[in-house]
Amino acid sequence: MSKILFVVTGADTWTLADGTEHPTGFWAEEAVAPYEAFRAAGHEVVVATPGGVEPTVDRASLAPEVNGGQENADRIAKALDSFAELRRPVRLEDVRLDDYAAVFYPGGHGPMEDLAVNADSGRLLARALESGRPLGVVCHGPAALLAAVGADGENVFAGYEVAAFTNAEEVQGGLADRAKWLLQDRLTEAGVTVRAGEPWAPHVVTDRNLVTGQNPASSAPLAEELLKRLG
Repeated sequence: MSKILFVVTGADTWTLADGTEHPTGFWAEEAVAPYEAFRAAGHEVVVATPGGVEPTVDRASLAPEVNGGQENADRIAKALDSFAELRRPVRLEDVRLDDYAAVFYPGGHGPMEDLAVNADSGRLLARALESGRPLGVVCHGPAALLAAVGADGENVFAGYEVAAFTNAEEVQGGLADRAKWLLQDRLTEAGVTVRAGEPWAPHVVTDRNLVTGQNPASSAPLAEELLKRLG
């Protein structure tokens, strides 16, 4: 059994371009699918958040229309209830990377609010990348990569290929024209190459020890790829 670190947003709102706060948090499927896969494989999961706050699920991610119907929405909600580690997170600031065999970041718009500018998270990501241990990031989770800046001022993920929530998906989701910035654009500006797949379809990109997924549907296949790397 290995320990896998889940770094989860502590934000429950996302500040839009006009200053209004849009309710958010982490996206349910992106936490549940990997959690279930890792636990089924016998691994332990530890959740870390900025300040050790209990993370908030984005209520929109529990709706039937984003979960393929009411039955699966109910299953996801029930799975969240049994994800006890979410209710006792450790402080991200206190995390020792050496204690973990892999690191995983779920999405939701929350990371665009806090992890995108969180220096502790940025340092953790840089160390995880350098260490060679499996690092998985999905959907809006790659916003956290923006805070991983090296001593030379360059993003440590510059030159890497990733999957991340695309401009097309943000447009189709209805929030692109209200956002302060779009994830695909900001990653590209940081020197990261975003490999976009079809909107809403599973799409996973691997580059060295970094495994990234484009959207909620990508979270389960991403988890399987991480498990392969854990042996």
